[in-house]
Amino acid sequence: MEPAPPAGDLLTALSVDDDGIAFRGTEDRSVDVRFDDQRIGSFWTQRDTVEQGPGRRWRWPDALRPYLNGRTAVTVLDHVSQAPLGAVEVALGTGEGRVRVADAKGNPLGLDKSNRLRRLFASRSAEHTEPLLDAIEKVLGALTAAGVRPFIAYGTLLGAVREGALIGHDSDADLGYVSAHEHPYDVVLESFRLQRSLVELGYPVTRYSGIAFKVGVREGDGRMRGLDVFGGFLRDGHLHLMGEVRAPFRMEWMYPTSTTTLEGRELPAPREPEHLLAAMYGPSWRVPDPAYKFETPPSTYRRLSGWFRGTQANRERVWDPFYLRTHGQQTSPSAFVRWVLRRERGRAETAFDVGCGAGADAAFLARQGIAAAGFDYARRAFGKRAKAARRGRLPLRYQWMSLTELRSVLPLGVELSQVSGTKVMLARHVADATTAYGRANLLRLARMALDGGRLYLQVATAPSPDLPYGVRPLDLDAFLAEIDRSGGRVVARHDLTRDTVRVRSRIDAGTPDAPPYLTRLVVQWP
Repeated sequence: MEPAPPAGDLLTALSVDDDGIAFRGTEDRSVDVRFDDQRIGSFWTQRDTVEQGPGRRWRWPDALRPYLNGRTAVTVLDHVSQAPLGAVEVALGTGEGRVRVADAKGNPLGLDKSNRLRRLFASRSAEHTEPLLDAIEKVLGALTAAGVRPFIAYGTLLGAVREGALIGHDSDADLGYVSAHEHPYDVVLESFRLQRSLVELGYPVTRYSGIAFKVGVREGDGRMRGLDVFGGFLRDGHLHLMGEVRAPFRMEWMYPTSTTTLEGRELPAPREPEHLLAAMYGPSWRVPDPAYKFETPPSTYRRLSGWFRGTQANRERVWDPFYLRTHGQQTSPSAFVRWVLRRERGRAETAFDVGCGAGADAAFLARQGIAAAGFDYARRAFGKRAKAARRGRLPLRYQWMSLTELRSVLPLGVELSQVSGTKVMLARHVADATTAYGRANLLRLARMALDGGRLYLQVATAPSPDLPYGVRPLDLDAFLAEIDRSGGRVVARHDLTRDTVRVRSRIDAGTPDAPPYLTRLVVQWP
């Protein structure tokens, strides 16, 4: 395969293989990729690539790789001017036939801004987009009748204001509204009232969070189309709009609404839409960018999650499916809890197992006469054991809690601090399975609850095929620094190799000089 001819300073020495597109260039710009005459996707030449030798490489997104079999002419174009920057004929995969990126019905697919393959608006005729526009008008009318003032939002608003049309590289439609309420609690109540009104009108609704949901609209051919509805409100001089916006804002920029034209239809828009578009897409929103990536500030994400997303974070996508597959069955106590018991027998009166999972360790401690409580944010994990505990006579209970929600951690910390007697807390593969925020809250909870008692931790410190599901090895020095900042003192530390620890209820054969991959810590707060 010969490299394409040079294309100026932006992109030279273009080559294509099964791993992606390689080139040389130092300018960062949005470019489009075509296979033959079909636009496949877009990327930024510096931001979305990795360094490779003297040049850069854009790796094929995972969603695209199953289609990379055959020959095709790969062309890279400047997105704004559509000037070709390089082209090459290439054989990918088997090299047989022509590469075709399409759905089962032969409709062309393209990568959206999240690198998911979708049927994009650029490949749809007016006949196909008319039902979408009808659905937008219907749901806007239903929301208005329910008592809010909706408008088209995000990419739908951007396309209408900038081009008067649906954006070619987009694939869905978004609506929004700004509540008259200022308190999150009232905004959530209003959102659920909107949902009930829509359901009464016959619309199926799927909820994303406290103030965001999807409305299903059935088209003439029987196909169900979903429209996302994002709620928002003003508080402390800032607009908070799900999806994820927090920006200085004035209500007079929003209401009374104006209108804008989308594919020949007049639809409601914010009174001064440029302010909302700048909050959504930045000051350069007028310049088309099919590879646009919205980077949510961590403070905004935490704020909106705390108000509206609650217990959803990572649970429905990761942990509920895991416990559904495994039926929540950890039937035998871990080697870790046996180690804790050897150190605490005859001393500890109460034990709190944070991130208890299926709850076997808490049940084991209760059978030893220690009052035990297991806490986890995936109820599916301990559900069966919780029912059995309520029926039995053991000093055992299970309770939901989430380390990534301060409103969950603080009340529980106060409650556990009132428990009298000698207390210990266990956290086996919790610090290495949660976020930095979750680790900070784990240490906060222990400091509040233990009153001089001990926190027992087991964390992974190196990769290993034996690590439990969802665990990511920690930088131990960084974690020790977190403990120190919390006021805690490590009073014992044990580094473990495979020949010194039982993992998943079996002894793994190790070598005498095997490096440690697990560390157990005992922490106390004065």
